[in-house]
Amino acid sequence: MTSPTALPAWQQLAALAAAPQPHLRERLASPGREQQMQARAEGTGIQLDHSRQAMDSAVWDALIELAHQAQVPAQRDAMFRGDTINTSEQRAVLHTALRGTPGASGSDAPWGDAVQQLVQAELDRVCTFTERVRAGEVKGSTGQAITDVVNIGIGGSDLGPRMAADALAPWCSGGHHAGKSGVRVHFVSNPDAWALHSTLRGLNPATTLIIVASKTFTTQETMTNAASARRWLADAGIEGAAQSQHLVAITAAPQKSSAAGYPAEHTFTFWDWVGGRYSIWSALGLPLAIAIGAKAFREFLAGGQAMDAHFRSAPLAHNLPVILALSGVWNRNFLHCPTQLLSTYPSRLVRFAPFVQQMDMESNGKRMRKDGQPVDADTGPIVWGGLGIDGQHAYFQLLHQGTHRVPVEFIGVLNEDTPLPLAAEHHRVVNLNLRAQAQALALGRNEADTLHALMAEGMSAEQAEVFVSQRSFAGDVPSSTLWLDALTPHSLGALIALYEHKVFTQAAIWGINAYDQWGVELGKTMAKSMEKAAD
Repeated sequence: MTSPTALPAWQQLAALAAAPQPHLRERLASPGREQQMQARAEGTGIQLDHSRQAMDSAVWDALIELAHQAQVPAQRDAMFRGDTINTSEQRAVLHTALRGTPGASGSDAPWGDAVQQLVQAELDRVCTFTERVRAGEVKGSTGQAITDVVNIGIGGSDLGPRMAADALAPWCSGGHHAGKSGVRVHFVSNPDAWALHSTLRGLNPATTLIIVASKTFTTQETMTNAASARRWLADAGIEGAAQSQHLVAITAAPQKSSAAGYPAEHTFTFWDWVGGRYSIWSALGLPLAIAIGAKAFREFLAGGQAMDAHFRSAPLAHNLPVILALSGVWNRNFLHCPTQLLSTYPSRLVRFAPFVQQMDMESNGKRMRKDGQPVDADTGPIVWGGLGIDGQHAYFQLLHQGTHRVPVEFIGVLNEDTPLPLAAEHHRVVNLNLRAQAQALALGRNEADTLHALMAEGMSAEQAEVFVSQRSFAGDVPSSTLWLDALTPHSLGALIALYEHKVFTQAAIWGINAYDQWGVELGKTMAKSMEKAAD
């Protein structure tokens, strides 16, 4: 395997980065730049504006050439075929198969008929069970319909479904897009006792369904919470065989869940080629499906399918995941920015940054290449962030005047239908702030402009001179902005798939395996060893 740093395009990028770089203020003054640096993924409802990235056409051409020299298209095709690209675990990586291919069935799908049939059969089971729960047909041991569902999982078994349920709140119980179902879905991940207690204390055990989601069905944190939840059922008189009506397992190890007393008809499976952080499309999406309904869940999968089709077919220069990935490589490896801020402006995307944080940092936080050699270039950045409006009143100070240069990915929504009398005004204020922050971070404000502004506020020239340095802004902070036409199940599915493919593309360039997580496993092993030593 050739190191990426040995590729001619990498060396060309290093030379371009070493040359004096114009300020974004100058770049943005170039006629037509904003129009030229727009891309849209048809069928997804997502548009990307990358005009505020600190690059010119020479850099962009070299980045595209780097993607070709690193064989990103060939590696992409291998993933979709189901080749064994997770080399350290000798597994295929087929989370894309979980959402299917638009218009494809059986052997028309790149991964073939056998995988397609497995996926479709389990998806049908998930959707059928979902609608039975929402219709009141799934009953507890006393014959009462289920009113509450508690999902117990951690990592990929929690972050994705929980994030998506928040993002799609209007489709959940009580939301203005919701159907007739009144079933409420709750999530517990942390084994701290308060996390479980605060969720269960307001629920009726007789009408509560406990979902235990664990790929191996041995995850310590999840099993601790599951045991406590079952004790809660038992304390309410729901014991022995009666508990089976209140228990659901989602696992790749059904033999373990069966041995623990989870009934086969309430057990949903997925496969070893599904990584936890890429598993929301699988049976692990059951709590999301119950929350939003089977129809909306299938629309969510269709959004992921649409982004898959775009990623597979769009030219690299107009390919949204590739554009985000290459911008990130330029910022990480050539502008030497160690972090990446993800700033979401719709409040319903409050958990999107932590979700992507796991996806990116667990995937690309690697120091060894696939061939077992140490990397000789920086790999995955530190991903962090949250709601943009909240951040403006907190850490954005550091972005504007701190000593770190922090690239930003902004996410906004163009259309909002919240049923609030002044919702349009709220929406205007939110998007105004997004646009203003992106522009302010890019342009900054030099001392001459600051001096003029201070004097316009009523300061004398002498007073303004005292404060000018403290009230100037360097700017030149690179950013991209993703605009969703609306925040719907379809567009959310597309957005998640976009970030999955961004992570894949960067891993392909760096030559690392994005689909193992031995660092996570070490901590689990250490905890077990310490537990045994204490016995």
